[in-house]
Amino acid sequence: MGKVLAIVGATGAVGTTMIDIIDARETVPWSEIRLIASARSAGKVLRVRGQDITVRELAPEAFDGVDVALFDVPDEVSAVWAPIAADRGAVAVDNSGAFRMDADVPLVVPEVNAAEVGNRPRGIIANPNCTTLSMMAAMGALHRAFDLRELVVASYQAASGAGQVGIDQLYNELSVVAGKEMGVKAGDVAAALTEAGVPVGSGSPFPAPLALNVVPWAGSLKDDGWSSEELKVRNEARKILGIPSLKVSATCVRVPVITTHALAVHATFASEVSVDKARAVLAEQPTIVVADDPAAGVFPTPLQTVGTDPTVVGRIRQALDFPNTLELFICGDNLRKGAALNTYEIAEVVAAG
Repeated sequence: MGKVLAIVGATGAVGTTMIDIIDARETVPWSEIRLIASARSAGKVLRVRGQDITVRELAPEAFDGVDVALFDVPDEVSAVWAPIAADRGAVAVDNSGAFRMDADVPLVVPEVNAAEVGNRPRGIIANPNCTTLSMMAAMGALHRAFDLRELVVASYQAASGAGQVGIDQLYNELSVVAGKEMGVKAGDVAAALTEAGVPVGSGSPFPAPLALNVVPWAGSLKDDGWSSEELKVRNEARKILGIPSLKVSATCVRVPVITTHALAVHATFASEVSVDKARAVLAEQPTIVVADDPAAGVFPTPLQTVGTDPTVVGRIRQALDFPNTLELFICGDNLRKGAALNTYEIAEVVAAG
């Protein structure tokens, strides 16, 4: 008999992407799929695998009989409701940041540490931050082959990483910029947005205009000038890869792209590594596409990656002045692999266990 899957936050951007992923699967291990959301969305009808399913209101009894519950809700909601789901007998797979660094909650990327799904004393499994996750399939494979020691990362993060409000903000900014008859001079973007009634600064999800710009900031301010996103890359990479002493430094940058995060990665290994060996290792991974022929104009970009499941890796180079070090450019759709797909893949691993 099949198992019961619940999707909490089913009507949101990631929740609906999860439904798209489930619809695209040839087979699923679920005899029943429950859709759960806030009271505001309860009663809506969504179609999943050819069936109309009415969204239930989030309540303890909604988890009765559920085997796996996928959560895509804010941290504060997950912090309350994931333990309730676990107490009702479900394995809670949480896409928020509420449990990622909890020692009793595994942080899982199935290509890297699938065995950790069985180590869940709280009945909860965490899904990593989408920025960290975008590089984990590649870095996990390279670590297994060459023993990773250091990571220096610059991220180029899409507006959708800030949620629907980030997407709306960028579209509104672009509409203002594109609507100017003679265009907007670089220094006049903020003034043009203000004139058009589009928020800038405190009223925006971004601390500076994103249209025609890049903003070297994502997340909230932490000690010594680091952002929360940058610290997530460091702490989560260590936990997922199982390397507590891994040296990591990250700079997170928001760019005017709707969906798909990109990362420039400088990775140092304990073992001798070459571009050819690394390319061969990556090419063997079923969830990685190697796009690495700059002479032919082939390299990863967000536009070619958006809407797809694989991690795309290219610009693979031996660092000129650093031994046993590779430079790579990596793209991953932050709403799919960076959130919905990885969360769902964890559920598949749980169901198969």
